[in-house]
Amino acid sequence: MERRVRLLGGCYEQILFGYQVEKLHGQEWTAVADFTHHAHTASLSAISANNRYVATGSKDETIQIYDMKKKVEHGALLHHNGTVSCLEFYGTSHLLSGAEDGLICVWNSKKWECLKSFKAHNFVSGDGQDLKVGEDRTWNLIEGRSAFIKNLKQNAHIVRWSPKGDKYIVVANNVADVYKLETASVIGSITTEKRISSIQFITDDIVALAGEEEVVRIYDCNSLESLCEFKAHEKRVKSIYSFELEGSKMLVSASTDGFIKMWKLELDKIQEPPSLLCEVDTSARLTCLCVWLEKAQEEKETVDTCTQSTAVEESGLKPKKKKQKIQFTEPENTDKPEKSTQGTKENKKTGAQEKKRKTKKKQPAGE
Repeated sequence: MERRVRLLGGCYEQILFGYQVEKLHGQEWTAVADFTHHAHTASLSAISANNRYVATGSKDETIQIYDMKKKVEHGALLHHNGTVSCLEFYGTSHLLSGAEDGLICVWNSKKWECLKSFKAHNFVSGDGQDLKVGEDRTWNLIEGRSAFIKNLKQNAHIVRWSPKGDKYIVVANNVADVYKLETASVIGSITTEKRISSIQFITDDIVALAGEEEVVRIYDCNSLESLCEFKAHEKRVKSIYSFELEGSKMLVSASTDGFIKMWKLELDKIQEPPSLLCEVDTSARLTCLCVWLEKAQEEKETVDTCTQSTAVEESGLKPKKKKQKIQFTEPENTDKPEKSTQGTKENKKTGAQEKKRKTKKKQPAGE
C-alpha cells in the first residue's frame, strides 16, 4: 500500500475506534483493531482528519485532538456552547468547527489558536478559502467576511462541495439540491424516500448518499439519474466517506448495526454494486466516520503567517488546551466497547461545561 490507512468510527457509547487497513498477500484486505479510546463524556457527533491529527466533536461540547503519529491525546479545545456538529480540516493549516450554538471557529492547527469565531449557522463544508455555512451564506476564510449570500428554499443540514469546487450539494431532509457555483442556481434535485444522513462526492460528477435505511445510493450529478444502489448494512447507515487509494475510488460506510465497511468502486462499472473489501464489527452504535491517511509529504499551507497573526489579534480568542497527553488504550478485545475505557482518565465528572464556567468566573480583587 502507498500509505497507511485507518478507519475511524465514533459512537453513542463515547468511544473512538481505530482500525488499520492491511492488504494481505497482495490481494486480501483486512481491518485490524488498532486502538479504542474513551474520547468524550457524551456521544460523538463528528470526526475529521488530516495527515497528522484527528479531531472529534461531541455532545459534551468539546473538541478532542489526537496525534495519530504518536498515538496520544494531544489536547481539548473548549469554545462552543452546544453540540459540536461538524469538523473539517483544511490541509495541515486549519481546523474548522461548527456547533449548535451557531458559531463557526477557525483554528490554527499548528498552535491550536482560534483565529476567527463568527456567528453563522451549525455546519461547515469548504474547499479551502471559501466555506459554506448554514442555510444561506458562503464565507471567505482568509478575510473572515461574508463572500456570498444565497437564499435557499429551506433550512439545510448538509452541504458538500465537488472536488473542483464548481458545484455544491445542499441537503434538506430527504432532498439534495445540486447547485452550480457560477450561477448559484439549482441545476437539479435528488429526492429519496427517507432523510439523507450523509453524502459524499466520488468524482466531480458522481455522488454517493445514505439515509435512514440500509441502502447506499450512487447518482450522476448532471443527469440526476440513479446509477446504482446496494444494501450496505442491516440497519440504517449513519455516515459514509470517500477517498482514493492505489488509484482506486474507495467508499467507507458506518451503521448503527456496529459495522464499518470498506468498498471498492469501479468507475467503469459504476452501475454494478461495489466490491466489499473488508469489514469490522465494533459492537457499538456508530454515529460518525472518518478515514485517516498518512501521506508521505506534508501538504502546503495556503495561508501566510501575517494573515494568521492579524486574525488572532482581531478575534482576541484563546482556546483552552489540556496539557496532559494520554496514551491511547491498546485493547485486548475491541468487540466490547466497555473494555476500551480501561487506562483512560478515571474522573471526567468536571465536564466541559463546568470547565468553561470556571474560566469565565472573575475573582474579586484581593482574593
